[in-house]
Amino acid sequence: MAIRFFQGFLLVTLICSLAYASDPSPLQDFCVAVDDAKASVFVNGKICKNPNKVSADDFYFSGLNKPGDTSNRVGSSVTPVNVNQIPGLNTLGISLVRVDYAPYGLNPPHTHPRATEILVVTEGSLFVGFVTSNPANPDQKNKRFTKTLHPGDVFVFPEGLIHFQFNTGKTKAVAFAGLSSQNPGVITIANAVFGSEPPISIDVLTKAFQVDKNVIKNLQG
Repeated sequence: MAIRFFQGFLLVTLICSLAYASDPSPLQDFCVAVDDAKASVFVNGKICKNPNKVSADDFYFSGLNKPGDTSNRVGSSVTPVNVNQIPGLNTLGISLVRVDYAPYGLNPPHTHPRATEILVVTEGSLFVGFVTSNPANPDQKNKRFTKTLHPGDVFVFPEGLIHFQFNTGKTKAVAFAGLSSQNPGVITIANAVFGSEPPISIDVLTKAFQVDKNVIKNLQG
């Protein structure tokens, strides 16, 4: 298990180091992020820490070898390593996640608005896929791409597209993913549409999904 973990980690790290980042290129060696709570200005990203106060700890994170808690309704857990965990990632255009899946666990359909994702399976098997954006021709439908992955297999989810991972096996699964942003963001489709605060109008959702109002009420509940 330890060997598979480090093989997966090294593979994702290598791929990320070669990938073209979607975030703006840095204009200096580093720009270690200042904690938002301590920032006095707001910028598109995070402001820089005084270089004289930067230490090795600003580029370090420990604990990605620890499984996440999958005892929840969807049976998955995401452990992120982005600029909020490693301040030194600020302006570098990369981040990393570990995803744990219980048997038949799901990482629900979601998007990363600011990043392409490349995922490698290190344990178990996953059924993964993504859906294309709306086609220009209204007579066509969104196209779905899917694949079943096993340890050592790699799959790419293009930036901004809805995608998912589902553990089809009877044992747990583990995957690691690199993302082309220091802070890729995530929009879980069901939560955003049916769980926003304040909620989206039932009239809007009823017409959008062409279902009875009671169905929308149940989903929002």
